[in-house]
Amino acid sequence: MSDMVVKRVDDIIKSEEDKRSYRGLVLRNQMKVLLVSDSSTDKSAAAMDINVGSLSDPDHLPGLAHFCEHMLFLGTEKYPIENDYMKFTSQHGGMSNATTFPDHTNYYFDILPEHLHSALDRFAQFFLHPLFTESATERELNAVNSEHEKNVSSDNWRLYQLDRHSCDPSHPFHKFGTGNKMTLDIGPKERGIDVRDELLKFHAQWYSANIMSLAVLGKESLDELEAMVVELFADVENKNVEAPSWPVHPFKAEQMGTCTQVVPVKDIRNLNIVFPCEDLSQYYESGPGDYIGNLVGHEGPGSILSALKEKGWSNKLYAGYKEPHRGTGFFGVSVDLTEEGLKHTDEIILMIFQYLNMLKQSPPIRTYHDEQRDIAAMTFRFKDKESPRSYIESLTHKVQEYPFEHVLCNHYLLTDWRPEIITQVLENCTPDNIRVAIIAKKFEAVADQREPWYNTPYKLFRIPETTLESWRNAGLSKELHLPEKNDFIPDEFDLYPADKDITEHPAIVKDTAITRVWFKQDDNYLLPKTNLMFDFVSPLAYLDPLSCNLTHMFTQLFRDSLNQYAYAAELAGLNWELSNTKYGLILSVGGFSTKQHLLLEKIIQSLCEFKIDPKRFEIYKENYTRTLKNFSAEQPYQHAVYYLAVLLTEHSWTKQELLATMDQVTIDRLEAFIPQILSKMHIECFIHGNANKQKALDLVDIVENRLSEAVRMSPLLPRQLLLNRELKLEDGCNYLYNIQNDIHKSSCVEIYYQCGMQTKQSNVLLDLFAHIIQEPCFNELRTKQQLGYIVFSGMRRSNGVQGLRIIVQSDRHPEYVDERIEEFLRNMLSHLEDMPAAEFQKHKDSLAAQRLEKPKQLSMQSYIFWSEITSQQYHFDRANVEVEYLRTVEKSDVIAFYKQLLAEDAAQRHKISVHVLSTAEGGAGCDNPAHSVLNGNVENNLTPPATTPSPKQTTPINDITVFKSAHGMHPLVQPYMNITRKGNKCKL
Repeated sequence: MSDMVVKRVDDIIKSEEDKRSYRGLVLRNQMKVLLVSDSSTDKSAAAMDINVGSLSDPDHLPGLAHFCEHMLFLGTEKYPIENDYMKFTSQHGGMSNATTFPDHTNYYFDILPEHLHSALDRFAQFFLHPLFTESATERELNAVNSEHEKNVSSDNWRLYQLDRHSCDPSHPFHKFGTGNKMTLDIGPKERGIDVRDELLKFHAQWYSANIMSLAVLGKESLDELEAMVVELFADVENKNVEAPSWPVHPFKAEQMGTCTQVVPVKDIRNLNIVFPCEDLSQYYESGPGDYIGNLVGHEGPGSILSALKEKGWSNKLYAGYKEPHRGTGFFGVSVDLTEEGLKHTDEIILMIFQYLNMLKQSPPIRTYHDEQRDIAAMTFRFKDKESPRSYIESLTHKVQEYPFEHVLCNHYLLTDWRPEIITQVLENCTPDNIRVAIIAKKFEAVADQREPWYNTPYKLFRIPETTLESWRNAGLSKELHLPEKNDFIPDEFDLYPADKDITEHPAIVKDTAITRVWFKQDDNYLLPKTNLMFDFVSPLAYLDPLSCNLTHMFTQLFRDSLNQYAYAAELAGLNWELSNTKYGLILSVGGFSTKQHLLLEKIIQSLCEFKIDPKRFEIYKENYTRTLKNFSAEQPYQHAVYYLAVLLTEHSWTKQELLATMDQVTIDRLEAFIPQILSKMHIECFIHGNANKQKALDLVDIVENRLSEAVRMSPLLPRQLLLNRELKLEDGCNYLYNIQNDIHKSSCVEIYYQCGMQTKQSNVLLDLFAHIIQEPCFNELRTKQQLGYIVFSGMRRSNGVQGLRIIVQSDRHPEYVDERIEEFLRNMLSHLEDMPAAEFQKHKDSLAAQRLEKPKQLSMQSYIFWSEITSQQYHFDRANVEVEYLRTVEKSDVIAFYKQLLAEDAAQRHKISVHVLSTAEGGAGCDNPAHSVLNGNVENNLTPPATTPSPKQTTPINDITVFKSAHGMHPLVQPYMNITRKGNKCKL
């Protein structure tokens, strides 16, 4: 044993289907290490978890742990250039990121396998010798602040911080974890505190090897990985610190028995209740929290949710145990409220207590635990392979929490039965231990307090004793009972023998006027799972805004009606989804193959016999209307992406147009609409996985025969199967569409440079150019110029047309940001021209590796095939074909591509921008210009600062309809393979 390794564990329990090799190490500096050897991987990955997070922030510097996480990316003694680490991962087919949690911080990356050692070397310096340079510290404060500003109008963040704010003020959970300009810059400077010094102190105090866990996945053998890790991480200092834990609960007795009425940003309605309990993590082999959560959160007959739906009070309910941080836990129930349900929150809580009383009246039942155990064991045995990065990221913190032997199987192999722990948790769920939060817009009139960091309005009061007493005496309910035995749990896992004529890609195995069936027998993943996809194409689905709304209502009401039955299937690993698209309805069924046909039969039978429940209709109509209205509260970048799609897509109904027709959506109209959409359509099917050709045809017959019996189906005409086209922008154009948003303080710019139709050559050149500029774009606009936290560059492909897009969400004025993006793009010509041949080759190799990376799961491969089918391009070998062409591309080709389509003076340049201007208080478009936009000195206003360079003359888009009517459309991309258009064989 190396003198640098004091412990080695090779008997880590893994799934029967897992072909990787594992080893656990404890280094001499007490760092824990998990090694994963996978000779077949096309990506290597690593992650480091430090058992300290935002709860350990100094009281006078909220957000310091999060700020430290940001700063570690910006230079170390060995690699002082700020963007060296991210540039290296980007150039070698990888990416990197990090997350700060309340009690730990996680850093991770992936990389092409041959560059693992070099990436790990750079990564290790984070924990050895970070620089925390003064210039980077000053600038990165803006990124932390921008990240906070992004979250200010997010209801999830607001509710989480309000929960922390309302706990015991002396408990660390009370802290503000993310930090902002005030806590990390303005406030400290006023008190004479040097934040850089504090960063150095924090890193020196807490970044200790004995509270770190490292996980590394690579092609190398375990011995080679071990040698690599010892070489690079054995010198991380062990400061013998103790990982903090907080066994004292953040909510004392005086914080219990309270109700908080919260005003959200979006028009949402929720009831959240929590009961404090002990940290259950030590009982992972028996799963007591899951036992209770699975029963309280059940959605089948006799469940709380079913009873609430019957009364018209709720659509969704979630229940379960969670750990806010080490040492404590909560058991919580969250109920989505209807308008009527908001009037009956006390009765809903009473019903929850009635269910809890039912669980308490007798000892925990072993059969429910055994069913949970069997499902978990089945899931573990046939667990889908994850991408190396997400897999390693998820494992690294588990190394801190569990013995090496159980790092993979924790919560999956429930080998223990601890009914006394279940009883203990249940006994703690009493009215005297409850905390209630009700979230709804209607509380605006009564809210009398504001949470300081997010400015969330709320009212906090003690629950009346009469209400608590009614809950204490809740008794039982005849409506509620325990779930029946789950008959969907698979009882066999055999694989179908391979067909003699098995194909490499999907092939058509049936083609009629109404149905076309694509089939691909899986010969790669070899799991007892199958994915079924059915595209019910109907021109009625998106004929006009009213039809679109009716189709949406149909799918939502149908899903709701089948939920009780299908929930058991979902628990047993069978998932299904019915959704509406521009072209009709898509039904997908995925999971274990054995009993898939039973679920499919029930779905199609129910579809044919569907009857509208008037009560559920009114609830879903109101819910859908709120969803359309709530779009205004989405992030500014989401608005930019949405409006660009509206501008460029041939047919696209806006949220406003959909909302305007909701008053025409009636039960009578929907009842008449459903048989119309089902009777005239085309069914495009794809069966992929554990099935042979005959099984695939049998599954399709279930759908086709049932529908044919229920409705008289007739085929569509060929032109009714044509897809939407994309607007064709003219050469030299520079369009601008302006919109305003009064909710978020941030503004946003999305610039799209349309590059024409997809072809092999244009796809590759655009991919390569986007890959080359990705890291410089982030480094320049985000890291150096600090324009905003959200900076994205990449391709946009839609309807067979593609282009380059750059998105920046910023507190600066959109016109200023637009010019900064243009300046960046101007500089990319010299960046390309000066690029050494070796660096250009790295980009090509990196892109090739990304394109050739094999999907890790059957479902991901199914999605890739299905996308080719629904786009009617059928280029199933696209990655290999395009990478073959990529290898022939020269730097001069990319420069020519840039000069032809992207350069500012390019004759064939097609630019369109969407500017989302914030008119919220403090926003770039508000009347009080408080934000600086240029180097922190120039005030922001409705117009850009005078010092901003004048942009190229733009053409404003004042009316979307007029704009679209003045443009032609790109033709559709023709199929890659020779395939007969549907309907061509049919006689007129």
